[in-house]
Amino acid sequence: MEDDLTYKIIGCAMKVHAALGNGFQEVIYQRAMAIEMGKANLAFAREQEMPIYYDQVEIGSRRVDFLVENEILVELKALTKLDDVHLAQGLNYLVAYKLDKGLLLNFGARSLEVKRLRHPLNRKI
Repeated sequence: MEDDLTYKIIGCAMKVHAALGNGFQEVIYQRAMAIEMGKANLAFAREQEMPIYYDQVEIGSRRVDFLVENEILVELKALTKLDDVHLAQGLNYLVAYKLDKGLLLNFGARSLEVKRLRHPLNRKI
């Protein structure tokens, strides 16, 4: 199934949120996610430096929280509420990094917030 990988990642996030709840800084959730994804046998890079391109020219770089299995970008937040700007940021990262799928995970709310991201040009209508 195409989404097995995202389900596994979300499962890891649910375990982390259930154990820690909300209220910690993002880095705490990031460390816990690394532990859970390791236990789930997911290959990932944490704080992966990724180039950003404009018109086929590399113009800088940014670190993604996680790049899982070299195909899914995972951005973590620890905010009381996700705003449209966070969703836009995640979509922009997919475009800039030339990735198809991503997850935006917010651990700061009372319940874990999950936003699935698809590259804008690859979305099915």
